[in-house]
Amino acid sequence: MAAARPYKLIVFGASGFTGQYVVEEVARVAAADEGSEPLTWAVAGRNRGKLEQALGRAADALGTPEIKSKECIICDINDPSSLAAMCQQGSVILNCVGPYRFFGEPVVKACIENGTHYVDISGEPQFLEGMQLKYDKEAAEKGVYVVGSCGFDSIPADMGILYTRDQLKGTLTAVDSFLVLETGPEGASFHDGTWQSAIHGMSDQAKLRKLRRQFGFKPLPIIGTKLIRRNGVFHSNKMNQYAIPFLGSDASVVKRTQRYLYEDLQESPIQYGAYAAVGGIGSVIMLMLAGFFFWCFTKCKLGRNLMIKYPEFFSCGYFTKQGPTKQQMEGTSFSLTFFGEGYNEGQDPQKGKPSVKICTRVKGPEPGYIATSMAMVQAAVTILWEQKSLPKRGGVYTPGAVFSKTTLTERLNKRGIEFTVISKPEA
Repeated sequence: MAAARPYKLIVFGASGFTGQYVVEEVARVAAADEGSEPLTWAVAGRNRGKLEQALGRAADALGTPEIKSKECIICDINDPSSLAAMCQQGSVILNCVGPYRFFGEPVVKACIENGTHYVDISGEPQFLEGMQLKYDKEAAEKGVYVVGSCGFDSIPADMGILYTRDQLKGTLTAVDSFLVLETGPEGASFHDGTWQSAIHGMSDQAKLRKLRRQFGFKPLPIIGTKLIRRNGVFHSNKMNQYAIPFLGSDASVVKRTQRYLYEDLQESPIQYGAYAAVGGIGSVIMLMLAGFFFWCFTKCKLGRNLMIKYPEFFSCGYFTKQGPTKQQMEGTSFSLTFFGEGYNEGQDPQKGKPSVKICTRVKGPEPGYIATSMAMVQAAVTILWEQKSLPKRGGVYTPGAVFSKTTLTERLNKRGIEFTVISKPEA
């Protein structure tokens, strides 16, 4: 990668709903001046006026008018030369332009060709795994780190499992996680970009299965007792409420991380089950009905188009074109609780039942935009400042694979995404 570039970070898609929060977070981190050198940054997108508005909102929110004078780089997904020009000016591109299955690949390609590191906040397994299949070798040759899913999907889950492993004196073999979303009086809602990604993801399941067969991976070995995975609604005694499988990208991202740690670093793979706690039986009934209709509508083009056109109606108000209000975001938080089991030091994990248990938790502010922005920016600055702790070769990585030897967890703790031990075996 070229040494002299004017900007360490460039936020691409800065005028989008999520991009605006990423801009604010970049400005906060740059002002803190915690790196080895100044954290220079700029914004990028198609429309200069909207980019200037995004800078103005960040300046007003943080009380720092100098943000308004930051550079606006004009580029377009459909113009490769403009993407190349953007990449040549930055060390790391923070790509906030989704859905990534439609708009992500040109940015990945431009970053690799121009020796620029890349992070995104995609929760779309088909895109994430497709980029690994297509560009991992080329990124490795160029020494470029391409790291997807650096938002709420899936840094809390991926790094949370590694944190849990590191807290256990022994061999961690299996983990179940349970997501809980806490909301205030205003409730919670999300921008319809996430809704669109979910619709296309559900309708493209066959393509995802076909894509995965192209890797030709052998199954990971099962260390210790086989983890029982739940495929439907069940009552969790651990959480004292009903739960369902978490439908985000966490499980697929964690599995890719565990494969890398096993095959490249010879570390013991951890089995993983991802769930969301949903409350009582009333919530379960509502979710089952909503899930049935969602599944039905995604099966035909007309149904998908209607859901995309009228997100608020079809999601019962949870997804809107305006996104959540400030009050909704301030009243929303998340916690992700990990229940792990394993074997004491010196004990053979292939003999007998698990002998130790551990419980950890990752909690933070509103997940979709606030925590996501924190995670994305900390992932980017970790690539900048901790190069010696990253894998020796570039490539297309998951967060857990590329950041397993870094201080990303500590960085997130300082920003308000907290990793804590709830209980573990006594020494």
